[in-house]
Amino acid sequence: MQTNFSTDQLKEPDLKHSNEALRTCVHCGFCIATCPTYQILGDELDSPRGRIYLIKDMLENNREPDKKTVKHIDRCLSCLACVTTCPSGVDYMHLIDHARSYIEKRYTRPILERILRSILAGILPHPGRLRFALILAKFVKPLASIIPSRRIRALLMLSPKRISPPSRNDDPQVFTALNVKRKRVALMTGCAQTVLNTDINDATIRILRRYGCEVVIAKGQGCCGGLTHHMGKVNESHRAAKTNIGSWIEEIEGVGLDAIIINTSGCGTTVKDYAHIFRNDHIALDAKKVSDLAMDISEFLLQLDIKGTQESDLNITYHSACSLQHGQKIKNEPKDLLRSVGYSVTEPADAHLCCGSAGTYNIMQPEISQQLRDRKISTINATAADVIATGNLGCMLQIGSATIIPVVHTIELLDWATGGPKPPALK
Repeated sequence: MQTNFSTDQLKEPDLKHSNEALRTCVHCGFCIATCPTYQILGDELDSPRGRIYLIKDMLENNREPDKKTVKHIDRCLSCLACVTTCPSGVDYMHLIDHARSYIEKRYTRPILERILRSILAGILPHPGRLRFALILAKFVKPLASIIPSRRIRALLMLSPKRISPPSRNDDPQVFTALNVKRKRVALMTGCAQTVLNTDINDATIRILRRYGCEVVIAKGQGCCGGLTHHMGKVNESHRAAKTNIGSWIEEIEGVGLDAIIINTSGCGTTVKDYAHIFRNDHIALDAKKVSDLAMDISEFLLQLDIKGTQESDLNITYHSACSLQHGQKIKNEPKDLLRSVGYSVTEPADAHLCCGSAGTYNIMQPEISQQLRDRKISTINATAADVIATGNLGCMLQIGSATIIPVVHTIELLDWATGGPKPPALK
């Protein structure tokens, strides 16, 4: 794609990178075939190629974002299926991130939308605030059907029926290896996950210790910054990311770490991107150290040669989270692990398509999100699944909101098969 940025514009690092991404696009249209929003809406402006044209026009002309451009950018899931499909290697992930931050700085949204976005950014990344908000939501949820705002209704319907008490395993501490120590790793406990599902981190700690890992819960770590990053709120996301980097660097430069383990793939994609996000910052070297050590739990477990201790006749349908298969290029590892410990694993048709969760997307774009969710559940039902396994909390909540089939994290099944307790969702 031909671009015409000025010399002065290209002195700005993000514009320079976006220019390179735009010039890589050859208009082939392969991305359209795998874009979930294009499949639902049939509008090319709701495809990666269409959004690329909108972004080019906006950035190149230093134009104030208009309502039409914002609408189509907002409809992007950032599922990155287009990145997997693109034969030219267009860096769409960073291009759409740049567009969102540009819009956030220069576009005035309607007042109610601004309020909702501020509430989400101010609550979701903070476990204490989120827990309090969920307690309030339990009392309001019965009234969801009469609430006029479709976004508030969607938010309430995603709130869990039961709020688990905090797990003390998420407190800063060090868990010793149960056998001969082989690795020393930090576990990212996350933000929303520590409130919405404490079983995931508990299972992760158990299996890592069982296979010879000393597990560090680093003091000061918190939200990866992904939720606010994808809302274009750069200051909030960078502040959260820098806190994590400082927390893990203290461990890296202290006793040392062999890996930073992440069991929520949306967070994993963000942490692995710290090196790019802070490439021009004074903490660039520290950010790269963290990104280089970051590993999804499924990547790491393949190094440990885990063995199953019990056979299971459960039919596991594996849902591959977009942030894992497209964002981190991890597609077969979780399935291989599940099969290696004795499970029968199938995948639904169109496994590359998003379930519609995508951070806060299921709240901000509820109609599109629900169509994608229902399509995903339909393909899962066709597999006659006994259990749905996935590696991302957002997907678990999204899919679990509309099916009676138990939805569990992949690590819970692996923990169970290697000597841990049965996942609570299966009891």
